[in-house]
Amino acid sequence: MSPRAPELTCQELVELVTDYFEDALGAAERARFEAHVAGCPGCDAYLGQMRTTLEVVGATAALETQPEVSALLEAFRDWKLNRSPDAA
Repeated sequence: MSPRAPELTCQELVELVTDYFEDALGAAERARFEAHVAGCPGCDAYLGQMRTTLEVVGATAALETQPEVSALLEAFRDWKLNRSPDAA
């Protein structure tokens, strides 16, 4: 019988969250991660917030490829570059 890995701490979970979302954790580490989330309301909430953040960022990136939005962003960038420093 192999010794059990110690429980994951909240700090360790925060450090591993990117690897978790990228499916880069090994099976044992993923199981420790998910066990911690299942028993820690704070980390469960944090994981939910990170999921939402990634969804919003992904939706925003996709939105920027639409011609109407990209034209508006380009117009804003041009305006910002060409406005006089005294107008700030």
